[in-house]
Amino acid sequence: MSKPAATPERETVTDSDAGPVSEALLPSAGLWRRLAALLYDAFLVAAIWMAFGFLLQFIVGPDTSQLVDGRVQTDPVLDVIVFLVEVGSAAGFYIWFWTRTGQTLGMIAWRIKAVSRSGGLMSLQQGVLRWVLAWPAFFLLGVGYLWRYMDPQRDALHDKFSGTRVVLLPKGSRPF
Repeated sequence: MSKPAATPERETVTDSDAGPVSEALLPSAGLWRRLAALLYDAFLVAAIWMAFGFLLQFIVGPDTSQLVDGRVQTDPVLDVIVFLVEVGSAAGFYIWFWTRTGQTLGMIAWRIKAVSRSGGLMSLQQGVLRWVLAWPAFFLLGVGYLWRYMDPQRDALHDKFSGTRVVLLPKGSRPF
């Protein structure tokens, strides 16, 4: 028997002290908590990349690189394959967790959750848009994240554009 799908309209979190709490009413997660969860998840994504790299090395063999004038040169086709695998696996990691439970493993550890504006799980379209927009939000000197301090709802730019928000869960909430 399959597990019933969560309703995208509104989800509730159970706080051991206060009972059910609507995720749409929870406070926005702080910047340091978001960055700590991102760092935690970066270690997990790096482990996934290492596993894929090992698998790829096993498939193509160890002789695909050579040292020329003190510089390592690799096959350009293999470089593109590695890049696409890394981007695809990182996207798959984040989008899978955001659309299924709203939390990556790092987000569970830091008690934060990515939800749609209504408080339910985000759609696949929202997850993809959020993932694509989060890269420039972070790598352009963090401007997308620093936007939180000017926004009345305390949302990052990629959350604004994707119709999502990251909320801080109560202490007694359970991730599953």
